[in-house]
Amino acid sequence: MAVFASDLGAPETPRLHPKEGWLCVEMAPPRTGITHISQSGDAARQIAPAGCPNGLCIDQNNMIWVADTVPPALLCVDMDGTVETVLTSGDKGDFLLPNDLCFSSRGLLYMTDSGITMADWVVDGAPRPDWQSAPFDGKLWEIDIVKKTAKAIDTGLRFANGIAFGPDGNLYINEMISGDIFRYAVTEGRVSGKRKKFTNVLAPDWTGGFRGPDGMGFSEDGRLWCTVYGEGNIAVISPAGEIVERIKTAGSAPTNVAFGRDGEKRLYVTEHELGQIEVFDVDAKAFLLADGNSS
Repeated sequence: MAVFASDLGAPETPRLHPKEGWLCVEMAPPRTGITHISQSGDAARQIAPAGCPNGLCIDQNNMIWVADTVPPALLCVDMDGTVETVLTSGDKGDFLLPNDLCFSSRGLLYMTDSGITMADWVVDGAPRPDWQSAPFDGKLWEIDIVKKTAKAIDTGLRFANGIAFGPDGNLYINEMISGDIFRYAVTEGRVSGKRKKFTNVLAPDWTGGFRGPDGMGFSEDGRLWCTVYGEGNIAVISPAGEIVERIKTAGSAPTNVAFGRDGEKRLYVTEHELGQIEVFDVDAKAFLLADGNSS
């Protein structure tokens, strides 16, 4: 393990920009907002401020889409720092805690919503004491960025979090409280089926406090690489749903993953506790959707 970038404020969602190095969001100071990191990792600058941004992805036109939590909104940002608030609600009500997001092969944006506002979730800088039984109405949103509409295609999730398309054509999301990862059938780039449990990533012998799956992504061989916040590891999951490896992170709170550029067999991991991006040499490279973007 090596440290790629440091001195970040609760970083989330590392993503490669096609031309401009790396992007991530910082949920806390020094640069609360959308951050650009040089290709070498030694320089960081804020592109645009945001309230408490959580997820980020990049479309085919290199526009940056951001899930902000304070106030809850979907933002569209360009590299010059122009910010547009695109949506704050959908057909099943207001967004509560927009979390992670990714595009399908047909250009639809899928976004998880954890189902509780940040003000109700965080108490004195930590998850509320009754986090296991807190009232959640997590959702999976399907967003048409041209029409600027959002449709809730699943509800009742207990802190919906990470999201990724797999080489099998299905969409995967996780539920942080239960530790479950769910799979949805997809037809022609659109979710067409109900959720089915794929696996669970929680360590059975855990005796600590709050933990759960966070961001995740697929390698081209069909393995799913899922950060387990609180446990301090990346669970590597086979296409059959078996955990085949756990990669220990330096900090206890890994939040998301991305593979390196051009088939580079390295995994970049944002880590909340130590405020850094850690990088691991792995035996895999990124799965790319038909449009050339990673899931």
